Amino acid sequence: LFDGVYPFYPQQRKAFVFDVSTIIVIVVFLTFACSFLLIIPGIRGRARLYWTVRVLLSLVMGVVIVAVQFTGDWETGWVKANTSYKSFSRALVNADIGLHVGLAGVNITLMGNPVNQVNETINYNEHFAWSFDADYDHSYSEGLEKGLPSPILYVAEKFTMQSPCGVHRQYRISGHYASATLWVAFCTWLISNMLFSMPVLVYGGYMLLVTGAFMIFSLLSFSTVRNSPMCLIRFGTATLHIGYGGSFWLTLAIGLLCFVSGITVVTLHYFNLDLLKIFFDLHEDNVEEYQDMTEVFINPHFVSKGL
Repeated sequence: LFDGVYPFYPQQRKAFVFDVSTIIVIVVFLTFACSFLLIIPGIRGRARLYWTVRVLLSLVMGVVIVAVQFTGDWETGWVKANTSYKSFSRALVNADIGLHVGLAGVNITLMGNPVNQVNETINYNEHFAWSFDADYDHSYSEGLEKGLPSPILYVAEKFTMQSPCGVHRQYRISGHYASATLWVAFCTWLISNMLFSMPVLVYGGYMLLVTGAFMIFSLLSFSTVRNSPMCLIRFGTATLHIGYGGSFWLTLAIGLLCFVSGITVVTLHYFNLDLLKIFFDLHEDNVEEYQDMTEVFINPHFVSKGL
């Protein structure tokens, strides 16, 4: 208490799924997509459709690989409960409590039902980072000093280093390696696009397979957090359960898409190379290289001399 007044902390600034970094990534890739759509009318014939499919598909892969690095819904969970709101108070509030786990930290949300209760607006969203350049326990201590609502502090305490749950180290390391493998996948995605721009299509297909493999490795790295049993998060009789969120399943889908695309390119290279060249708009440019000589021109001057 401060002179008889309960501590109050204003609304948090960070969204639990989209933040500034995610929006910047999406805007950058949308700019590339719009720039391509401006030049697509200059491509003639069926090649226009092939270029559109290739470029948009590649941009979708790239934006997902980068964007999921900054999202906060690799694991999510919600629970509706009647719970205490503040320390030193017996007032109970009805609220939705959400837990959103990302690669670099955790977001905890608290939204009242209704939002206005006990003469306050109950609509909180707090971010606690555990990346290697952040101190999770320090962020938690700051939350205690600022007087965050009790449900948020209760959930955040489960991920501290001193917590008996012991999941902080596992989440931190798993998120770090998942992020690292995704950045490697982004590099291999760039290399695959460079190879597809040259007449070495099969190697571009191989790099797509490598991209998909690293995306799957990132999922395997993050899923190792399940090796550490999570403590129960109870609010009275209600329990908050978490499961894989949208970013996890989106990464899995794009990883499988990279595998399918890479296998298709490699298969066409060995069984139907002409179709593959048509799709990549290389067939017409290289037709003359594969044409047989159908006419022979003889210089009459040399024939007349018996040469």
